[in-house]
Amino acid sequence: MRRPLLLPLVPLYAAGLRLREMRLQRGWEPTRRLTHPVISIGNLSTGGSGKTPLATALAKLLSARGFHVDVLSRGYGRRSAVPLRVDLHGSADQYGDEPLLIAREAGVPVYVAPERYDAGRLAELEWATGHEGTLQGGFLTGHDFSRAETQQEEEGALAPASARHVHILDDGFQHRQLARDIDILLLNREDWHDHLLPAGNLREPVQAARRASVLGIPADDPAFEPELRSWGWNGPIWRIRRHMEIPEIDGPVAAFCGIARTEQFFAGLESAGLKLATRTAFPDHHIYTTRDVESLVTRARSDGARGFITTEKDQVRLGKLASAFPFDLSLKTAPLTIEIEEEPIALDWLTARLAASRAAVSV
Repeated sequence: MRRPLLLPLVPLYAAGLRLREMRLQRGWEPTRRLTHPVISIGNLSTGGSGKTPLATALAKLLSARGFHVDVLSRGYGRRSAVPLRVDLHGSADQYGDEPLLIAREAGVPVYVAPERYDAGRLAELEWATGHEGTLQGGFLTGHDFSRAETQQEEEGALAPASARHVHILDDGFQHRQLARDIDILLLNREDWHDHLLPAGNLREPVQAARRASVLGIPADDPAFEPELRSWGWNGPIWRIRRHMEIPEIDGPVAAFCGIARTEQFFAGLESAGLKLATRTAFPDHHIYTTRDVESLVTRARSDGARGFITTEKDQVRLGKLASAFPFDLSLKTAPLTIEIEEEPIALDWLTARLAASRAAVSV
């Protein structure tokens, strides 16, 4: 969504970005490094680019190649600031919707903390100690976290940097307080020609793409790659194909979601042949209530819907409320998956970069 009336405020936002860049360059905002390599996945805009499905896909692919993989996330919307390992049976309130979804889909450990470095240190402590003996009540806090970290370092118990252990940093392009070895930046044409916040949706200007190691672009926009090459990008470009798995529903459906780009979801359903009786857009990361479900059901019945459909992230945020939908208006989800064209080549490049990062740390 663009907000042209707010264009006069863009220079103020841009000034804030320049100030932060100066702080980073001068070391006033320190960057910390974990023991093991970090792959960051991010974008320039405020959401909707497929970061979470790509984090899930890469976690699976690297695990299949023999890497010990974990995912680090802020856990947007969670109520606690304590570093935690995501429990598959937990709730979005505890961990955030995206970390919980990644943990359930990718089958790898996921850690959340406001500072992703703390999440990474918890991951490395668990890895070094066999996942036992350093946790209290499922997590490490404050003094206990620092004491356990210091003790492990003094005893030399932390796993060496040469171990095939890699962290995936979800939505990490702007989180520069944590050093990363590989930056994967997802881009699309809409973002490429957008404005900075608050008039547009860009968190950083397009020139920030030069910090990336690899660009991921939509596979269905073949003209975008030459445009990026003309701009001066000489690094790898991955063509990313998004696929929405549409369940079978007999008759019109009531669609709803609370994501960054709701119209993209609704358009995807219609292009797959679903007839939408209603479409309800909630704010991104919306926390659902009983009243929301009641309102959705009332509207669906009024407009002749035969069922509900939403995203996997919305189902995670619904939690137990997902079972509150009536039997005759059952709730189904449309999972979003990501495929990388020429996947073996992309993975060979990625593993080679990881090997180089481990070798550099070992020297």
